[in-house]
Parts: sequence; C-alpha cells; structure tokens
Amino acid sequence: MNPVISVLLADDHAAIRQGLRMILSQDPGIEVVGEAGDGATAVAMSRSLRPEVVLMDIRMPGMDGIEATRQISAAGTARVLILTTFDLDDYVLGGLRAGAAGFLLKSASAEAIIQGIGNVAAGDAVLAPEVTRTVIEKLVSAAAAEPRPEARTPQGLAELTARELDVLRAVGAGWTNQQIARRLGIAETTVKTHLSRIFGKLNLVSRVQAALFCVEHGLG
Repeated sequence: MNPVISVLLADDHAAIRQGLRMILSQDPGIEVVGEAGDGATAVAMSRSLRPEVVLMDIRMPGMDGIEATRQISAAGTARVLILTTFDLDDYVLGGLRAGAAGFLLKSASAEAIIQGIGNVAAGDAVLAPEVTRTVIEKLVSAAAAEPRPEARTPQGLAELTARELDVLRAVGAGWTNQQIARRLGIAETTVKTHLSRIFGKLNLVSRVQAALFCVEHGLG
C-alpha cells in the first residue's frame, strides 16, 4: 500500500478550501491535515504539521503566497504546489522563483489536481500546460534584455560533474526521475542523489527552479 500524502490547504477563501478538501477526499492516498487562510499561518502550520505538500494560493491578505512559498521552501518543511486563477500573472513566475515545485490553475480538473499533488510529493515538477510557454517566453525575453558585459559562469555550475550536468539538462527538458533514470541508464535513487547535489551546488530548492536555471543560462 502506498503511503498517504499529507496536504495543507492555504487559501483566504473558506469556500475554496472546502471545495478543495472535497476534491482531495476522493483519493484515499491524500489526507488534508490542515487549512490556512493567509501566508503567515501557512508558514507556521507547515512548520508544526510538516505536510508533504502545501496547496498554495498566491494572493492572500498579509503575507502573500509568494513570500510564504519562499519561507516554506527555504526551510524545507514542505513542497509547495501553487494553485491560483492567475495564468498570465507575473506572480506565477515569482512563485516559481520562490521555490514552488509547481503551478496549476484553479480551473484544473480534480484529476489533474490530485495527480499534481502526487507528482510533487514524488519530487517531480508540475507546470500547467496553459502557462508553460508564457513562462518560458518571459524568461527568454528577460534574459535577452539584460546587458551582458562579460560572459560569466553561474556560481556553482562549474562545480557540477558531467553526469550532474546531464541530469540538470534532463530536468530542464521536463523529464521525470523515471525518464531520466531510463534514458541515462542509472537508478532512480541515483537520479535523486544527483538532484540533491545539484540543488546544493546551485542553491536551488526545486525542480522548477532548476528548469528555470537551464532556460536562463542556455542549458538546452
């Protein structure tokens, strides 16, 4: 039997939290362990409850979802899956940069939300297909607009081994751990070990941040 995934709901609308709880109750492999109505409460509850996944709204009173995501990701108390109505908002990219493991729209199907939670809990990234192209285009445009007086190797990149660089590029291409293991001929546990070392060397906290790093630094 697969272990139950513990989830914390963070949204300032009680009705939305209730709806999400009803959706997640359809899956016996998911347990909602708490609800937070603002970012500060989400940070505190993630610290005390240690859920595997926080389902996070972006716009909340007081501390917003982006800052809450940054603090939760930095502390390593949970993986954050952003769930919001804003598909083309700059808040999306901000949330991903803050360390969110993924992003889905609130209009996503119940199946997509449940699957997204499972993927994030397993260490994979989740990005709504409706906004993937927009996020990438924004990154590319921003990178092209930045003045580059000299070519510099990003801090930590030179420390990666050849195999770690292969794994990083695979993450940037959107491969799951299983796909990386199969295509590189290594075990999934080895992939996870490589990812842990990559994150440490590049000061990253999520696969999405790693994928953004690849785009920003041309690691295609």
